[in-house]
Amino acid sequence: MSTGGAWRRVEFGLDRTFGNAGNPLRQLGGLGFFLFWVIAVSGGWLYVFYETSVEGAWRSVQWLTVDQWWGGGLMRSLHRYGSDAFVVVVVLHLVRELALGRYMGFRWYSWISGVPTLWLVVGSGAIGYWLVWDELGLFVATATAEWFGVLPGFGPALVRNFIAAEAVSDRLFSLVAFLHIGLPLALLLVMWAHVQRITRPRTGVTRALALWTLIGLIALSAAKPAVSLPPADPAMLPALIAVDWFYLAPLVASDRLSAEAVWSVSIGLTLLLVLAPWLSRTPRPAPAVVDPAHCNGCTRCFADCPYAAIAMAPHPQGRGEIAVVDADRCAACGICAGACPSASPFRRSERLTSGIDLPWLTVDMLRDRLDAAMSTAARAAAPAAAVTGRVAATGAPGLPLLVVFACERAARVAESTPRAGPPDTRLAVLELPCAGMVPPSFVDYALRHGADGVVVESCPGLDCEYRFGEQWIAQRLSGEREPRLRAAADATRLRQVEAARVDPERLAGAIEAFAQELKHRADAPRRARPEETENA
Repeated sequence: MSTGGAWRRVEFGLDRTFGNAGNPLRQLGGLGFFLFWVIAVSGGWLYVFYETSVEGAWRSVQWLTVDQWWGGGLMRSLHRYGSDAFVVVVVLHLVRELALGRYMGFRWYSWISGVPTLWLVVGSGAIGYWLVWDELGLFVATATAEWFGVLPGFGPALVRNFIAAEAVSDRLFSLVAFLHIGLPLALLLVMWAHVQRITRPRTGVTRALALWTLIGLIALSAAKPAVSLPPADPAMLPALIAVDWFYLAPLVASDRLSAEAVWSVSIGLTLLLVLAPWLSRTPRPAPAVVDPAHCNGCTRCFADCPYAAIAMAPHPQGRGEIAVVDADRCAACGICAGACPSASPFRRSERLTSGIDLPWLTVDMLRDRLDAAMSTAARAAAPAAAVTGRVAATGAPGLPLLVVFACERAARVAESTPRAGPPDTRLAVLELPCAGMVPPSFVDYALRHGADGVVVESCPGLDCEYRFGEQWIAQRLSGEREPRLRAAADATRLRQVEAARVDPERLAGAIEAFAQELKHRADAPRRARPEETENA
């Protein structure tokens, strides 16, 4: 099993406990933003009472912890455990995107812009321990100075500034406090840049997850409050000390091994992460293209693109606007093609051309594949059926013909129905890069040209490879979003199924149940006459 498959099975298992919408692994990005604000609010409370001086640093933190336990003590513990949780979420987010392959191709910018967060998070947390100025703070200050002391431009004098009591001044603590505020602000700026190439970024979590996360942090803070060690004494370094491994692991490694070795590993891993998008040899599909003659500037593709890869510009023919595709950002998901009003299979032309299309799967190719799949399915179940024009004009009565528009990233129909379909059912399957690529007019087309029913399969919510595919197609078919399914289309012959790649049984069950329902319906579907299929 691949790492991506293993990760999806873990997520699928948590879906059964929390539900798809409440699964924390599907909201790691938003959870990171939520924890950042928890850290910022609790840190702001602490800063109000903090004294930036050698004598006042430990004393003010101790007063907050002991005398103001109901406020400052709780906020300090929230700040500590929220920061630890933030590290866990950032690392899990990185591992998830790496396991699912979401770091290469058009996603290179989002991946690379996320790498600096690792350094900024660790740096912000380490400086926070420094500010307490207890024995642990002294260790952090000394170990950090020794770690940086091996770099060119630094030296033994830097270390002495944190070991000799006469060298530690109030000005130093003002600088450290400034860094503890400045680095998180830089982190927030990087987090903002990280989501600039996606539309409608999920920078929040569900209310339930936010509430339970906050309750968990408060409960942990009450059960095991964060406390200070004895005040720092530069004349006596502690021989043994407990550390926070979430933030201080590099300093411990530097103390146990060598600063040079830790620098080499840290820089090497950083470079490996930065180069990761270009280390894969997976070919990148061609981006969407716009046909100026058929683009009317409706902006639907612009509104639906998940990665802000489409902009609107003046039309070269001087009639309104035209969509312009940024090839570097384009995911080649086809969602824009599904949003185009000109992507209609009913148009009377030998070659269909849409305003925006994938060059390797145009709307014309899609119609041809649909016709061929329906024709093949009809002949396989009823050899004597007359095949005229593009689709089968007749079929064996009692054998429902289902057209399945399937997402390539969701459960595979072949794995769900290994015998080419449930018993007494004919399947015509079209796999697309994303369910959001399905133009609603193709559903109507299939129903009017011989299909007993249509199944549109997508990934579950929050699991779409291209973020909004399952949401946009659901809204289009329900009439909430343009382009809408034609009102005259029989919606009772349409089923939308959300099935994860690791859950083929769900897709198989939905197809079989729908087929049985159609089989026992009193009203037979209207079949297209041969002359209709020839002129379609």
